[in-house]
Amino acid sequence: MKRSHALLVGLSFAMPIVPLPSHAQAPPVLLYTQALSPAATVLIQQKLQQAGVYAGQADGIWGPDSQAALERFQQTRNLQVTGQLNQATAATLGVAPGELLAARPSQPPAAASSGVVMPDILGPAAVRNVQQRLRSLGFYRGGVDGFWGPGTQAAIERFQQGRGLQSTGQVNPATLQALGLDPNNPAAPHRLQ
Repeated sequence: MKRSHALLVGLSFAMPIVPLPSHAQAPPVLLYTQALSPAATVLIQQKLQQAGVYAGQADGIWGPDSQAALERFQQTRNLQVTGQLNQATAATLGVAPGELLAARPSQPPAAASSGVVMPDILGPAAVRNVQQRLRSLGFYRGGVDGFWGPGTQAAIERFQQGRGLQSTGQVNPATLQALGLDPNNPAAPHRLQ
């Protein structure tokens, strides 16, 4: 089973305590979990660096080192070690939930320096090109609609595995080049190889 490298922020809402008849069960606690944008992930990685528990690059990619740093932070601050960014952990890091949800610049700062092209900043024309190439190569069966969804995400991961590339699920220059697209302009028409 492949481990997801997305950082999730959980917001929980509990029902009020109301006396229940002895035969009734307590209502379940409702939890909402949402993946953070790459820019919000950069923010958390920077906060973990400032706390002295993360020595990696603030690149917007949530990997094993980031995960271990979050767990170290929770442990050193006597928080429940959940490995997830919950309200208590975010507050202890000094990050308001609104900051995490609002952190969506047009391009994460690390994306330009690391060579990673994030799906959420690819324009519709570039996404269509990626989808078209994945479809013509037999990795994608969905519509060529310019929207990056779960089908496109799974297809890019299968393509990377099939081509011996690092299967990150991220569109990077090596992946674009292997698709036959211009890494500097993925919206440009497909070039013949």
